[in-house]
Amino acid sequence: MAQKQTPSGPTQRQQRVAELIRHALAEVLQRGDIQDPVLGSHVVTVPEVRMSPDLKLATAYVMPLGGQDEAPVIAALERHKKILRQEVARRVNLKFAPDLRFRRDETFDEAARIDQLLRSEKVQRDLESAPRDDDEGEPDSSSRD
Repeated sequence: MAQKQTPSGPTQRQQRVAELIRHALAEVLQRGDIQDPVLGSHVVTVPEVRMSPDLKLATAYVMPLGGQDEAPVIAALERHKKILRQEVARRVNLKFAPDLRFRRDETFDEAARIDQLLRSEKVQRDLESAPRDDDEGEPDSSSRD
């Protein structure tokens, strides 16, 4: 009997639905449709949404602009999860409105960590001592004629 192979990443449908939900959430948060003092005082970005394989759970990765007050913003989004789900369902035409889950987006931290590593003294020293591959020592091929 042939075994069903699981894909290594999200399917094209999962990615398309995730992007639709990301746009819908961003629009709701931008317009200020949710009346909450925490959400009203912060600009919240939604850089990524990931869907479960059955499209019934959407995990939204969010980050307040500037990275400040992350916990209160995520708590406010969790409090208004039901309203956000209704607004997403209204904007995105799906058979079932997915449950929403909010998580802190850690890609900014990862980018800052990599940037710090690249600027470290050890990496700079290695870059200075590495041989160059741009063939500076060889004459130009156009001057050989």
